[in-house]
Amino acid sequence: MSAVSDHALLMDRIYRWQRRFGIYDATRKYYLLGRDPMLAGLRPKPGGAVLEIGCGTGRNLVKAAMLYPEARFHGIDISQEMLAAAEDAIEGASLGDRVRLARADAAAFDPQSAFGEKGYDRIFISYAVSMIPQWRHVVAEAMTRLAPGGELHIADFGDMQGLPRWFGRAMIRWLDWHHVTPRADLFTVAAEQGEHSVEKRLHRGFSWIAVIRKD
Repeated sequence: MSAVSDHALLMDRIYRWQRRFGIYDATRKYYLLGRDPMLAGLRPKPGGAVLEIGCGTGRNLVKAAMLYPEARFHGIDISQEMLAAAEDAIEGASLGDRVRLARADAAAFDPQSAFGEKGYDRIFISYAVSMIPQWRHVVAEAMTRLAPGGELHIADFGDMQGLPRWFGRAMIRWLDWHHVTPRADLFTVAAEQGEHSVEKRLHRGFSWIAVIRKD
């Protein structure tokens, strides 16, 4: 079995029960603290196309679609369980005409075949690079899917250097139990894309947001 298939099975196994009983969204709001600041910074142009890589339960897509009613949204995820939850969320918010989903591997995603889209004005990744083994490749691929002037926004766990040392160590261990690995070199990788990048450190380093603009 391929590494991609193994990862998809792992994600389905982790989230099968969490998404069905609403556990995922009910618990993540307490520690995925960078999501809403990232969404607030997207600001796509009217009529623009926005992609979320690793859309999960659809929570971010629904919120972003409401924040930016003149944009259209696409979401991909490798987990069929998560896509099922996202479909329910989008249907429940009556956003089916503006939000479309597809099951896809972020490392080998073709927006033309999936959605008939050539490129995106904004792409965002919310707390997914810490769970994607080949995340550096995913970031590089995402940059190729941006239109000129487009932006890639990434929110994830930071290095927690501003927090008490005991708390940071405990948090890293807890994340590891859940197959989550904060990417200490996220800002370095963002800067290496050769485009203009911005670093944002929130909550004393608990949350990081990287923004990369394609010139």
